[in-house]
Amino acid sequence: MLHGTRVLDRTTQIAGPYCTKVLADAGADVVKIEPDDGDALRRWRSGALFTFLNLSKRAPREAESEMESEATADILVVDAPVDLEALWAVNPALVVVTLTPYGCDGPWVGRPCTEFTLQAWAGATGSRGYPDGPPTAVGGRLGEWVAGTYAAVGAIAALRLARRTGKGSHVDVGLLDSIAVTMAMMPSIFASMSGWHPLVWSTRSIEVPSIEPTADGYAVFTTNSAQQFSDFCLMVGQPELIENEPDIARPGVRFAKREQFNALVHEYTTKRTTQEVLDDAAVFRIPAGPTLNGATVTSFPQFVERGVFQQHDGFIAPRVPYRISGVERSSSRADAATDWLPRPPRAPTGGATKPLDDLRVVDCTAWWAGPAAGHALACLGADVIKVESITRPDLVRYAGVKPPTVDQWWEWGPMFHGANGGKRGITLDLTRPEGTAVFERLLGTADLLIENYTPRVMEQFGLGWDRVHEINPQLVMVRMPAFGLDGPWRDHTGFAQTMESVTGMAWVTGFPDGAPVLVRGACDPLAGMHAVVAAMLAVEERDRRGEGCMVEATMVEAALNAAAEQVIEWSASGEVLTRTGNRGHEVAPQGVYECAGKDRWVAIAVETDDQWTALRDIAGLTEDRFADDEVDEELSEFARTRDADAIADDLLAAGVPAAVVIAPRDVVQNPQLRHRGLFEMEHHAISGDNELLSLPFLLDGAPTWTGRPSPSLGQHNTEVLTELGLTPDEIAALEANGVIGTRPTGL
Repeated sequence: MLHGTRVLDRTTQIAGPYCTKVLADAGADVVKIEPDDGDALRRWRSGALFTFLNLSKRAPREAESEMESEATADILVVDAPVDLEALWAVNPALVVVTLTPYGCDGPWVGRPCTEFTLQAWAGATGSRGYPDGPPTAVGGRLGEWVAGTYAAVGAIAALRLARRTGKGSHVDVGLLDSIAVTMAMMPSIFASMSGWHPLVWSTRSIEVPSIEPTADGYAVFTTNSAQQFSDFCLMVGQPELIENEPDIARPGVRFAKREQFNALVHEYTTKRTTQEVLDDAAVFRIPAGPTLNGATVTSFPQFVERGVFQQHDGFIAPRVPYRISGVERSSSRADAATDWLPRPPRAPTGGATKPLDDLRVVDCTAWWAGPAAGHALACLGADVIKVESITRPDLVRYAGVKPPTVDQWWEWGPMFHGANGGKRGITLDLTRPEGTAVFERLLGTADLLIENYTPRVMEQFGLGWDRVHEINPQLVMVRMPAFGLDGPWRDHTGFAQTMESVTGMAWVTGFPDGAPVLVRGACDPLAGMHAVVAAMLAVEERDRRGEGCMVEATMVEAALNAAAEQVIEWSASGEVLTRTGNRGHEVAPQGVYECAGKDRWVAIAVETDDQWTALRDIAGLTEDRFADDEVDEELSEFARTRDADAIADDLLAAGVPAAVVIAPRDVVQNPQLRHRGLFEMEHHAISGDNELLSLPFLLDGAPTWTGRPSPSLGQHNTEVLTELGLTPDEIAALEANGVIGTRPTGL
């Protein structure tokens, strides 16, 4: 799909190399140019992770020629700011992707940091843990994988724009931005729509239920809806919990009573094997899954049946997390280009203001993963039409901040707003022939159809790939099943919590003496962005061969790629990576330390000897750097009577990575993110003015804003159906018959 595309990769570690791996897996010829001492990831653990990220790339020839330079490349990926004007003077169509901690400009550029301190600044760390314990960071360097995925989205979109206009672009990706968008569940939107009430309790919590012990391991349960929670209580033999205390269905009430609740749950789970509780959960249709690690994930039946893991030289790793019909994929250097072949330049095809402003997308998605994909496509310029029905709207609307006594309370769902800005919204009942007929007319005008129902749903509507392709042979259909379109788990419902548990992300998050801890949400935007990558590649393929294709972008396989280090390291060295609390590999000391005041914490990470010397001098430490427990004790004593902001300022000034562990909602106040325009003010007719998060990169210095508020239910029925040629009388008849509407039924 990107065959003939030339990419120079001048990055190290995970984020940049994962971005260019995504490009290489799509057929681009990627040349990796390392610093004199090599990519430091070569020396990380067994070195197998470096190999995985660079499988499909090649090293430059001994004497780098003009054919392997920025002058003839299509995309340059770097992890430091570069002279853009100088690059564009030689190659006006060059796409430059920068991946840096804070982006290329703003008041925080140059601040010392690690991903651990960035998680604290972004509000992710402050959301996770128990109120009587420390905030807990996510393990596995997940933020770097997330940033690399967004960089790939930006690179492919900017390449499309360059081919249309003949002009290059700068995709400016910030790791802090990427973590803020994906690893804290949009807390600032919840706070804004709730009226910014004062914080009177700890911002840390754990889902109840979440990952629970079984007789032979752990299993995860997801109860995002009241119905799921009620069914869960019935499954564990405690129906009276709901009968005696209906408010316990509310997450906050459950968490406050977690000890009593968990005792009852564990009475059930610990007497059964993981498979037995999963079998029960399937009967009650409760989203659930096993909690796996690097040693056990390869034997998960769904992955075995679908051949998800591939054997490489010395290790096992997951395959590319999408399939495009009619396209062969490879993760092997054997299929990479053997030379940088001359390629005639493409003539620009016309003007454009955004990369996707010539595309129409029909968005049949719900919750977060699918809507995040549609939101990104809208940010990049596509006309995205979200399709719901009044009998079953997007259920994330109901996770709102207003009670059912408030008129149109379903329009107050913060996550709905956060994932659906920039779209137009219509309702169509696809269980009715009149609704299907209108939907098929809509498909006839579209370039992309994206859906994330369980696989059986589109077939039940009579809208499987064969029918969709018949309606519009030029259409690309993107399907986002949780576990895949085939295999024994095909029809299982999956949420982010399930993916975090099944792939091993949760296994490396938390403390050694406790259960694995859920990451909270990152799998949704990860899946969404991998689907966007696949969608844009499929459109490129459609344009090349003149026919649409079907894409399978599986949520769990996207998460597996971001958690790949666990199975890679286990298969390469036999080491099972596990939970280390807030400590880090090859980083010492690293931790969060309680400061003066109520629930105030500072995060500190030391990577170099110079940083250790500075920290030792400031904190008056006497212990050896790698005496973890003793150093933690000294740092705890140092921080206990001091102000968190003052400690962070002093350490940062001395070159030591440090951060205040902020309340998650306060990320909206971050001066660096505000400088970069990450937050877009939504002016909504019902919920008013609230700031939403955009994509975590700038395109030519501008935020990737949508400029359109998220749609109220059925808001654009008349507008869109009129564009399809329906008359006012036909539209009125559809509304009178309940095929379309603006209010959910049954409320």
